[in-house]
Amino acid sequence: MSLEALLAAVPAGSPEEGLARQVKFERLPRHIAVIMDGNGRWAAQRHLPRVEGHRAGIDSVRDIVESSARVGIPVLTLYAFSVENWKRPITEVSTLMSLLKRYLRLELNTLLRNNIRFKVIGRFEELSPDVQTELKAAEDRTASNSGMQFNIALNYGGRAEIVEAARRMLASGVDPEALDEARFAGFLYTAGQPDPDLLIRTSGEMRVSNFLLWQIAYAEIWVTDTLWPDFRARHLLEAIIDYQKRDRRYGGITQPVVAGR
Repeated sequence: MSLEALLAAVPAGSPEEGLARQVKFERLPRHIAVIMDGNGRWAAQRHLPRVEGHRAGIDSVRDIVESSARVGIPVLTLYAFSVENWKRPITEVSTLMSLLKRYLRLELNTLLRNNIRFKVIGRFEELSPDVQTELKAAEDRTASNSGMQFNIALNYGGRAEIVEAARRMLASGVDPEALDEARFAGFLYTAGQPDPDLLIRTSGEMRVSNFLLWQIAYAEIWVTDTLWPDFRARHLLEAIIDYQKRDRRYGGITQPVVAGR
């Protein structure tokens, strides 16, 4: 993605334009992962039911997916629903699933137009049949796209993913003596994808919430007090710019952020 193409998508003279001019397109993170947090607090601040925060959060999903693709991020993963979220009230869970289906129906043409591949990571088979149908349709329709990989973590847990990967590895007959980290990563939901270089968390909470525990081992973390329904392209650009200013450490010497790391 070029600066010119990004500028064409933001209003002239806007904060987004100024931020776009600071982005170093040769040093973009290969994979951005986002913990979308704060929908409930957003609703509470406005004296609205929690589900209204989830509805408002859909606009943020749309903006961040499209903005990430325009910037040229190779992989984007959004944490939509954890294995622990089933403990929430049934009405809230039902609304979340309905919103997910609605998003896919309304945005599928946008994903296709922007050459975005869609993939679900998590315990897909435990979702209701109607949700599975919508998800599978979106995956199939976008499978041949060659642009950004958009993962949605749904019924997902980092510890559960590692346990399931270990089970798949054992079932495959891999010799434990021949196992190394790279080979084990091939059994994760994100097999074949780069690990996140940048982890974003909204709402100011300072925890990783069982998200991509294996993959974020060396991710740079960027936390904002902004609640997810208010998170927009300018915040994404701020996170990318901050990431590009950091020196990354991989348990050894300091390494500057460079393309391909």
